[in-house]
Amino acid sequence: MAYRLLADATAFAHLLFVLYVAFGGFLTWRWPRTIVTHVLAVVWGAASVIIGFDCPLTSAENWARTRAGESGLPPGGFIEHYLTGVIYPESALGSVRAAVVVCVVVSWTVLWTRHRHSRVRTVAPRLTRQ
Repeated sequence: MAYRLLADATAFAHLLFVLYVAFGGFLTWRWPRTIVTHVLAVVWGAASVIIGFDCPLTSAENWARTRAGESGLPPGGFIEHYLTGVIYPESALGSVRAAVVVCVVVSWTVLWTRHRHSRVRTVAPRLTRQ
C-alpha cells in the first residue's frame, strides 16, 4: 500500500511539474524571482521532449509501481500514459506542445515588458532630479 501511495504521489508531482512548465511563467508576474526556477523547468522539460531522455520522476514512479505489484508506465512515459489520448487526442499532441510554447513565450514576454517598464519608471525620476 505504501508503494502505491508513493507511486500516486510521484505521478501527482509529475503532473504539477508539467503544469509548472506550461503555466509557471505566469507565476513570475507575481513573484519575478521565480523566473530562474521556471527557466530551468522549461529547459528540462523541452530537453526531455527533444532529446527523449527518461525523466527521473517517471523512473521513480515505475520503481514504486513495480514494488506495489503494478505495471510501470509505457515507454512514452508520463505524458503518453496520463495525458495523450486521455486529456487530449493523440492527434493533438503537436498542437498541445505548440500551446505550451505559446504560454511560456507570452508569460516571459509580459514579464520582460513589465520589468523593463518598471525599471524605466524608477530610473527616470532619478535622472530628472539631478
